[in-house]
Amino acid sequence: MSETNVYEKIDVCAGTLKLDFCGKELATIASNRHYTKEQLQAVSEVFDYLSVKKHESVINTLLKMSRFPTKEPKTFDGYDFSRLRGDDIGALKGLPSLSDVNAGRNIAFVGPAGVGKTHLAEVYGRECCKQGMKTYFLKASELNDKFTIARKYGREAHAVQSLVKPTCLIIDEVERCRFNRDNTAMFFDLVDRRYEKEGLHTIIFTSNKQPNEWAEYFDGNDDLMCSLDRIFDRASIFDIKGESYRGRACTTYAVEASAPVTGIVKQVTKDKSVLM
Repeated sequence: MSETNVYEKIDVCAGTLKLDFCGKELATIASNRHYTKEQLQAVSEVFDYLSVKKHESVINTLLKMSRFPTKEPKTFDGYDFSRLRGDDIGALKGLPSLSDVNAGRNIAFVGPAGVGKTHLAEVYGRECCKQGMKTYFLKASELNDKFTIARKYGREAHAVQSLVKPTCLIIDEVERCRFNRDNTAMFFDLVDRRYEKEGLHTIIFTSNKQPNEWAEYFDGNDDLMCSLDRIFDRASIFDIKGESYRGRACTTYAVEASAPVTGIVKQVTKDKSVLM
């Protein structure tokens, strides 16, 4: 590696490590101390190693903060795309490119239970974390509870703002609860703020219901319900049809019980009996 490339690499690594240091400073030090090419290469390798460790640490922190289930982390490779058919399969397979979050588009995975909606939402979020994007995962019922608790303690603004910050916000199982009027107002305040959010952002939804049925899970007036349109103003909706993936590892064992043994019960003592 040439000296110029070494110094350029140091600039990149110093940025990753958030160090107030640059390649020009290393060039000055190397010149004053007469570093050999091998010594410069060793310094470059140390910076590269520290940069990789820092990047891994950031990703691990983002994954921990995301609230993803950690028992069996989902992956795109773990999703059985071979079961899918249709002209739009390419769009689904293109999810790992993260084009939607880069374009500020929301995503909705809809379809019957067991077709992998939550799986896809989770792996998309994990991929965002790997690219250094803050991600937060919660179920709609948890979001509803979060709003209720926030209102109880007068922390509505803080609760909403905390959910505006993540680049990728995942709301799972929209149809599992109903938001009352106050919580509906908070939900659409969240939607509106994220709609106006600058930079990379996306909200990912999963639901057994089609988007045109979601209104029944929110209690609000017409003005509030109009905010529902903002979710899908810029969005990709993946309507996944088919049978459930669940139960593929389930084994059913069939057995038959014979008729019970019959006999004559004879009184032996006042408290005991015996089968003859």
